[in-house]
Amino acid sequence: MLKQTLRRAGLAAVLALAPMAALAEMHHVAIHVDENDPQRMNMALNNANNIISHYEGQGDEVQIEIVTYGPGLHMLRADTSPVADRVAQMSLEHENIAFSACNNTLQGMQRQAGAEIALLSEAHVVPSGAVRLIELQEQGWAYLRP
Repeated sequence: MLKQTLRRAGLAAVLALAPMAALAEMHHVAIHVDENDPQRMNMALNNANNIISHYEGQGDEVQIEIVTYGPGLHMLRADTSPVADRVAQMSLEHENIAFSACNNTLQGMQRQAGAEIALLSEAHVVPSGAVRLIELQEQGWAYLRP
């Protein structure tokens, strides 16, 4: 009898939690970095951490993509990134964050330098940073420019 009562109580607890799991939302946020400014880059990373903490604290899920182009590409350059350690750490801590690097900007920087430019291993090259932001917004992603 005790086993049956405990089993029913456990089932009731599971059923009570089931509706809450169904209410969990998925959020999508695109963060735009187009300045070679360590303060702006750190603000973008702080925003990402705060957004992840907020939604996870509510039981929701969130996907964040930080899109860099123009001078902001320095955020993801292996030779000039002032936030390389934070990008690596955040990438390890959070599976739900991506870092996109504009190929148009990369190609222009390589032409100007006359050499290949290496990106951080966390960087994913997209054809155009501006177009990537447009695509994400067309897919319903929220847009944030710190």
